[in-house]
Amino acid sequence: MGIPSGESMLSALVARHGEENQRAISAATVAICGLGGIGSNVAVALARAGVGTLILIDFDRVDVTNLHRQQYKAAQVGEFKTEALRANLSEIAPYLNVVTHCVKLDEDNAEKYLAGADVVCEAFDNAECKAMLAECVLSRFKDKPLVACSGMAGFGSVNDIKTRRISSRFYLSGDGRSDVNDGIGLVSSRVMLCAAHQAHTILRILTGQTEV
Repeated sequence: MGIPSGESMLSALVARHGEENQRAISAATVAICGLGGIGSNVAVALARAGVGTLILIDFDRVDVTNLHRQQYKAAQVGEFKTEALRANLSEIAPYLNVVTHCVKLDEDNAEKYLAGADVVCEAFDNAECKAMLAECVLSRFKDKPLVACSGMAGFGSVNDIKTRRISSRFYLSGDGRSDVNDGIGLVSSRVMLCAAHQAHTILRILTGQTEV
């Protein structure tokens, strides 16, 4: 049958989400900072929901150790995550607008790369990078919500993964305690669960539902 048209895909989303909600989702730009287990899964969920533009930011390449929990293919090992994920998203939602920045975000360039986003998703695996991004978004932008993550490692209960609203513009998903360096490490199902929390929180924010 071939690739469906953009109009038919939008009609299907409107039927599922409602016209007003889909209009808000389709008009939105979301920046995803870090394209590993959290970020790549958030990107796929938002693409399927019809978010208009995704800004994908990461400097890393796909590694074989990523494949058990990240949205990449074995044939993409060695490729930059920005380009590999762009290619995969184009198959899922061919009319999605994707902007890629193959850079390492820091306190000097974050403002530049995040300026066009309506919502920022933090998906780093480094505590210092998480803190840097939170400080940047919450102090330098007065209108951008930040949806971040903390704690999704191991075989702990799925019911321990929660989303909390820390402040008016800061949301935090995860169990808040598990660490990748303790015991088992990252398990794909729990990582995907945390990513789903973040993606759904972003969709709620875009549709005017700011409470968790």
